[in-house]
This record gives sequence, C-alpha cells and structure tokens, in this order.
Amino acid sequence: MRLEKCWFCSSTVYPGHGIQFVRNDAKIFRFCRSKCHKNFKMKRNPRKVKWTKAYRRLHGKDMTQDSTFEFERKRNRPERYDRNLAENTLKAIKKIVKVRADRQSKHILNRMKGNKSAERKRDAKELEQSIHMVKAPGALQKDPSLTLVKVTRRSEENGMKE
Repeated sequence: MRLEKCWFCSSTVYPGHGIQFVRNDAKIFRFCRSKCHKNFKMKRNPRKVKWTKAYRRLHGKDMTQDSTFEFERKRNRPERYDRNLAENTLKAIKKIVKVRADRQSKHILNRMKGNKSAERKRDAKELEQSIHMVKAPGALQKDPSLTLVKVTRRSEENGMKE
C-alpha cells in the first residue's frame, strides 16, 4: 500500500482518497482534499498559506532538519522480504516515533521560551489602558486604592545595582 503526499499541504493521501491532477507535461499532482485542489487551481503558493506544512516549516513553527526525517523518504528500490528485517524495522519505527515526538516537544518549548514575559507585559499594558472597563470611573475617583500600582521585582533591582 503506497501512501502519497499531498502536493499542496504535505499531508498523507491514502489509496482511493483525494484527487489526482496530471498536467500536459505528464507531471502528477496529488491532493488530499478539494480544499488543496482548489487552492492549487487558484495558483496559491503553499509557502504563503498559513495552514500548510510548507508555511510552518518556512516560518520556524515545525522542525525542518532532523535525522528522523530520513526514514520518511520515498524509496523506489524493491527489497526482498525478510522476517527478521521486518521485525527489527517495526521495533525501530517505534523508537524513531518516540525520538521525533521528544524532539518536536523540545522544539516547541524552545520556540515558546520568551513568550511568557512578553505576554505578561502585554496583559499589564492592556489592563492599565482599560482599567475603566473593569471599575467604574466614579469608583476610581472616590477610592484611589482601586487604581493599579506599578510593581517591580526586587531581585531584578538588586541585580541591576550589583
């Protein structure tokens, strides 16, 4: 059973599924669903469409270079069936899937590393700008303790002085 890749989004196309388009120069394009086929007919570039694998790889959202991708490569050379080889291959596939998942999660963590502080700053700024939506303006004038107070971390201040 041969599993093909969609030309547009790089997802798997199973036998009997999807659409196949053959151009005049005999180049075959396989699509997993009509969404990919329609985008191809509209001459859209997969690297500019946000939900495609090409976009995600180009913009650093997915791993691009990893030794585990070598096993996914298409090989057209037939191999003689060997039971031991098939058994070892199936064991290796399980290990490779685990390694790839670990590396993928590590990649995501590295990508998201600096987001926490930036998100906190953005949230504090938004709250500061729209405090009037949280509390009524009259209440803020009557009780000044309801206003936001600037909070700085003492460890950062101590680190700056040293």
